[in-house]
Amino acid sequence: MRARPRHIRPTASALAALVAAALALVGLLLATPGARAADVDLVANGGFENGLTGWSCTAGSGQVTDSQAHSGSWALQATPSASDDAQCSQTVAVTPSSTYSLSAWVEGPYVYLGATGTGGTDPSTWSSGTAWNQLSTTFTTGATTTEVTVYLHGWYGQGPYLADDVSLIGPGTPPPSSPPPTGGSPSPSPSPSPSPSPSPSPTATPPGTGLPKHILTGYWQDFYNGAAVQRLSDVPAAYDIIAVAFADATGTPGAIGFTLDSALAGRLNGYTDAQFKADIAAKHQAGKRVVLSIGGQNGTISVADPTAAANFASSAYALIQSYGFDGVDIDLENGVNSTYLSQALHSLASEVGSGFILTMAPQTIDMQSTGMEYFKLALDVKDILTIVNTQYYNSGSMNGCDGNVYSQGTEDFLTALACIQLRGGLSPSQVGLGIPASTSAAGSGYVSPGVVNAALDCLATGTGCGSFKPGQTWPGIGGAMTWSTNWDAGNGGGIADSVGGHLHAMP
Repeated sequence: MRARPRHIRPTASALAALVAAALALVGLLLATPGARAADVDLVANGGFENGLTGWSCTAGSGQVTDSQAHSGSWALQATPSASDDAQCSQTVAVTPSSTYSLSAWVEGPYVYLGATGTGGTDPSTWSSGTAWNQLSTTFTTGATTTEVTVYLHGWYGQGPYLADDVSLIGPGTPPPSSPPPTGGSPSPSPSPSPSPSPSPSPTATPPGTGLPKHILTGYWQDFYNGAAVQRLSDVPAAYDIIAVAFADATGTPGAIGFTLDSALAGRLNGYTDAQFKADIAAKHQAGKRVVLSIGGQNGTISVADPTAAANFASSAYALIQSYGFDGVDIDLENGVNSTYLSQALHSLASEVGSGFILTMAPQTIDMQSTGMEYFKLALDVKDILTIVNTQYYNSGSMNGCDGNVYSQGTEDFLTALACIQLRGGLSPSQVGLGIPASTSAAGSGYVSPGVVNAALDCLATGTGCGSFKPGQTWPGIGGAMTWSTNWDAGNGGGIADSVGGHLHAMP
């Protein structure tokens, strides 16, 4: 056993020497260039003792209250609506490549705390409770990140939430203190300019594509899983966009590759790169678009820093040049970084030029709020985005834009959830309904082609609705998507014939 050391009382001279050494060390640290700044709280007015000074709340949803503060005299009270989640945010100066701790005391249904623009993985956490509780999370800034936006928000159609004592602890310069108000309630000082996170109304318009007003997208499987085996040339003409599933991950961060599956080629009695490229060219001649899908359930591609973004753009462009793809489809089901993936997609679009097609297929949960990374990505790339076909399946029950909960596999689920995107800032032409082609194509959430058509009519004209009927219509609704053309072929082609025919007949 190791002997326990004895505590020895130092002499006066020894104490003097220790003090001198400590003072010298402090002086050295203060004089050393590049010494790490002390951790401080970087949030201005985190206790809301000065009204909403420093904070910006969407749709006038925020105010201060003196009846239920966690500490001090005041707290934030923000009230969501059916179309607004009552987000209150503040942009804060930070130091690159540094770690920060974000926390807040909150109370109420579905209160979210997070940060965007971190240059790494943007954090988010939430709670739902009738008593004050503390939310906390951490993140590390990117190598070039000098500011982030911290936010709080509630949930569509839910009750008001409370927040107090918001702090962001890490290196930097603390904000200047504001003098306390003199008597009465804090004055609602003008809020700062909006944060860099996407707002529900970006001004950019979607690009022209040369496609029909309402489009049908179908995934073509470059692998065999029991669905009908097809060459690309076998995909029916009803499909306006064909998403080739999937690109391959490589050993280089962010980079993608693609090769035809040899097992599939064998089932097709041989299917070569040359034949595949010829089929893409033939689809072009017929006015169709073919994109390379990136991700899928087992996709492992991550674009989370500038290097990965550059690798993604350059590798995707090389494949587009080699095969004749018109663009890419983002189907990453293991999380996205909106900051760097947006950077990569804009870089790719500028290289490809006019005619670039960008589609996305997020999971349902990813598009429930504009504060979520996938939704933020869609808004960030709105200027180059063709359509978002959310996967309205394999998701269970979800909230609609009216705050009510809807079960998958129903018309109401399609319309009430699509309404979130339509009210959240995407153009109607950029919103599509993603549905499985058969009960075998997905674990749950299948609806018949007739239900899909009714949902499209409800959104476009207000007719054929179920129990949910939106308060407005979107005649320019983008269209529908199915997983997959292969499963559709094995199920009688109902998506291609019924949904495709319906879309192309819509005014």
